[in-house]
Amino acid sequence: MSDDVRELLGRAAEDAGQPVISTEAVYAKAGRVRWRRRTAVSVTAVCAVAAGAFVVPQLTSGPASPRTSSVGSLAQEPGESPRDVRLHRLLPHLTGTIEEVSFADIIKHVSPPPPEPSRTGPLDGQYEIRQDGGVGYLTVDVMDAKAVARKMGGGSPAEDLCTPEKGAPARTDCVREELSGGRVLTIWSDDMDYGDGTPQWGPELVARLTLADGSLLGVRDSTGFEADVVQGPMLKSPPLTRAQLRELMLRPELLPAK
Repeated sequence: MSDDVRELLGRAAEDAGQPVISTEAVYAKAGRVRWRRRTAVSVTAVCAVAAGAFVVPQLTSGPASPRTSSVGSLAQEPGESPRDVRLHRLLPHLTGTIEEVSFADIIKHVSPPPPEPSRTGPLDGQYEIRQDGGVGYLTVDVMDAKAVARKMGGGSPAEDLCTPEKGAPARTDCVREELSGGRVLTIWSDDMDYGDGTPQWGPELVARLTLADGSLLGVRDSTGFEADVVQGPMLKSPPLTRAQLRELMLRPELLPAK
């Protein structure tokens, strides 16, 4: 499966109906569809596109959506501000509001809310951003060196992601920066156009920061998704600009204390 869909998406998720879900579970189906599209193109799909035929799921917003999780129900360390409050402080230019959410709640509608997932970074989580009349999402995830080594299977976490995989298209608008202290930052655009499935995610920016100790920080900056039940319409562009995302990736507050 292509790494550009599944990389840095959080802890391994249980199957549907289990009490825990991670960001990786949300994108896994899209990744499977993308791999199939890379190996074979459906004639039927091509004809449908040519004819302008497509289906948009019914959208419901806000009050109609089952919301069982909230900032108060997502556990915090004693004496700490909620994670979404701390994250918002790192984004002074953001015009919208931030609320930490659970994809298990808003996408799979798991009730009661699932237990807290394990976290490596202090601000790891899934965040809903409301601005400009729409709803987008940020996901933040830190993987320690051991977890990265298991995922990469001996590969280098600092590989050049802007160089296309064999037989795969290049990542769009991909920029790789080698920073001080052995850090490597890569940011690219992903249109998330992977075919059928629910939810249908909109375009996003993806960022990955590898550190000298082998750990890794990943953030996805998403315009939102379409499904039978949603929190609101998708944003026209990711909630953070590329410059704002780059600035966030370099904030030490997202990394575990040394």
